[in-house]
Amino acid sequence: MSKFFNLPVIGIDVSADFSMIAILAPNGDIYRKPFKVIHDALGFHYLIEQIKKVEEEYSMKSQLFMESTGIYHLTLFHFLKSSNLEAYVINPLITNSNKNSSIRKVKNDKMDALSIAKIAKYQNIKVSDVFDVATFAIKSLCRDYYGLTDSRSDFKKKLSSDLRIFFPGYHDVFSDTTGDTSLALLTAYSSPKAVLEAPKSDILVLLKQHARRGTDWCTNTYNKLIKAANNAVEIGIDSIAFISAVKINLAIIKAFNEQIEAIVSLIASQVESNDTPKIFRDYMALLVAMPGVGFITAVTILSEIGDPTRFKKPKHLIAFFGLDPSVNESGKFKGDKNKMSKRGTRYGRRALYTIALASVRKSKTGKPVNSILYKYRKENLIGKKNKVAIGAIMHKIVNYIFAVLRDKRPYEERNPQLHEQMFLNNAKKKTA
Repeated sequence: MSKFFNLPVIGIDVSADFSMIAILAPNGDIYRKPFKVIHDALGFHYLIEQIKKVEEEYSMKSQLFMESTGIYHLTLFHFLKSSNLEAYVINPLITNSNKNSSIRKVKNDKMDALSIAKIAKYQNIKVSDVFDVATFAIKSLCRDYYGLTDSRSDFKKKLSSDLRIFFPGYHDVFSDTTGDTSLALLTAYSSPKAVLEAPKSDILVLLKQHARRGTDWCTNTYNKLIKAANNAVEIGIDSIAFISAVKINLAIIKAFNEQIEAIVSLIASQVESNDTPKIFRDYMALLVAMPGVGFITAVTILSEIGDPTRFKKPKHLIAFFGLDPSVNESGKFKGDKNKMSKRGTRYGRRALYTIALASVRKSKTGKPVNSILYKYRKENLIGKKNKVAIGAIMHKIVNYIFAVLRDKRPYEERNPQLHEQMFLNNAKKKTA
């Protein structure tokens, strides 16, 4: 039974410009017909007046519930919390699975508001009442960062495809045709003819300046570039349209790079701001110290998690990231091809994927970034598909993150056998 069963409950169906409000009395009766509240100062204060009337009539604190609707609910939720009201956010997956439970198919804002109120009053569901402005601002900036990098990727793909048309062989010169050195070269010499006509010394200086490599590497790269340019002049499609398209794409990519650098700088300043809770910065220091974790991945994971203390077990955090397996069972049938649920935050999952890839690689010195996970990948996940193996690595990393944030202690690389022995020793001490 819900802990709000004997209290007045208010359901709020939020849209972009207004919200529909439904109020249930402590006994479950509809207190009044659902009404509309405009999203402005007058509308919000009118809602406060109606809430006070309910609380005065029943001498009870009312409980307010609304769906998480991306950004539309945030202003109202923040206003209600600032007014010292007990407001909660419900995952829309919960409300969507409970709406339209009647035989008739009825869908409107009034019914949705009433449905939210009934779900909160009668069902024991998980809700959230946390809203930290600084953490939300960081989370929004992180999501903007990923949006910009995705948009930049589209133009990088377009640039790469254009190069194959009028500059065939260029991909053999640079392993990353959209890297800093390649982009600088294309900006200066945007066609095979321009490369052939340019003085060798100028190109070598450009390569050395941007690649920061030795003379031998620059000379070898120059020779490959000249060979590719001669090949492109003979078999490539020489069109001013493609050259112009490359120049446009280069300018757009450069603009994206500048915006991405600016937003990373803004995220860093926001993290260090006095407005951000000190505990957030402490958690950040712990995550960044983990092998394979960078600044962006750490701040993304932490801002998506919010308050780590609301997760009591590692599996709760695993489910939050959508890494838990889906279940498909009916009668005697039990599905054995269950995939990742992916019901959680996709941005957090994306950051974990990046960490997993980095953790099972070797550094330039040949040393594994994370020796435990590297060994686990090579010995325990042999024969597994790459995505399955990376998913298992992500599970491990979430367990590490949970332990680090729970204990507020730096990550330690421990041999699994040693870790198992320490666990058994602690269990013996508790039973003694």
